[in-house]
Amino acid sequence: MSKLAGQIVRYGVIGAFATAINIAVAEACAAWVWPCLSSDDIFVKLLGLAQTSVPDAVRAERAVACNLVGFFVANVVCWLLNRRYVFTPGRHHWFLEWIYFLAGSGFAILCGSVVIWALVRHFGIQTTYSFAVNVLISVAVNFVVRKFFVFKG
Repeated sequence: MSKLAGQIVRYGVIGAFATAINIAVAEACAAWVWPCLSSDDIFVKLLGLAQTSVPDAVRAERAVACNLVGFFVANVVCWLLNRRYVFTPGRHHWFLEWIYFLAGSGFAILCGSVVIWALVRHFGIQTTYSFAVNVLISVAVNFVVRKFFVFKG
């Protein structure tokens, strides 16, 4: 297996783990901290949660807030694992690397959050499904930023 292929596989495994953390934290937040799961949401159905209905405008804002909490927790784990197992640290001082890592992830989450907000607010899409679309956007943006700007490669 080539170095790049191995790197992509490790990135994918760590990314899947970090994504699971992001989703778990965001969904927990959406269920119990800032309720924004509709009664027909798949997460509500899977866990048998009882949710009260909130207007889509409120649900959209809360869904973005929950996603940001999940994003931060997942990014701490993701940065540590990426610098250990995927990329070569050292292009920047570790603190600057962390800042660049967060900035790249921040750009990805900004793109994803706009999509989450639009899907929930304007199309009434379930919060959980909008989180999934966010994941797809984040994966693509983050790999490029991390490989070419944050780490040595």
